[in-house]
Amino acid sequence: MSDELYNGRPENTDGRLEKEIRVYDMLDSLGIKYCRIDHAPADKMEACGEIDKKLGVVICKNLFLCNRQKTRFYLLMMPADKPYRTRIFSKLAGSSRLSFGPPEKMEQFLDVTPGSVSILGLMNDKDNIVNLYIDQEVIDAEFLGCHPCINTSSLRFKTKDILEKFLPAVNHSYTAVEMPYDED
Repeated sequence: MSDELYNGRPENTDGRLEKEIRVYDMLDSLGIKYCRIDHAPADKMEACGEIDKKLGVVICKNLFLCNRQKTRFYLLMMPADKPYRTRIFSKLAGSSRLSFGPPEKMEQFLDVTPGSVSILGLMNDKDNIVNLYIDQEVIDAEFLGCHPCINTSSLRFKTKDILEKFLPAVNHSYTAVEMPYDED
């Protein structure tokens, strides 16, 4: 992994996927400033932890979930050190029997594959199928880090810019939740 942080989009986009370039185009069009680090595929939280340290952001996990019937879909953003508890989030979302969403639905709605899920994928959810839930700790953090729809780069931007500029531009809102650290 490179230790080098870059401001903005890559100068040379050869070899980058079109969906990644679309993310940079959208962020630039909204005037959202971001820095970027390029790295080997980061598909485990341990690798993301190292990247997030270099970016100086909250380590955030993004979970793509659905109900048993696969008719309701959710993106849950929460600190990586908080355990995900299906029972608790199901109650908060008002839906029973939640599980991880199938990769084909993730790709259909967000144009991402497992290991690359991020809030930025919502720009591809034109029909607003995916409901966004964000843990309050993530909302309260000054900066947010995530992949630009591919897990070989990571971005850092102001959380406020994503909540106040990006989400309205992609016609999505969010529900704030407080996931507990323990069962109590």
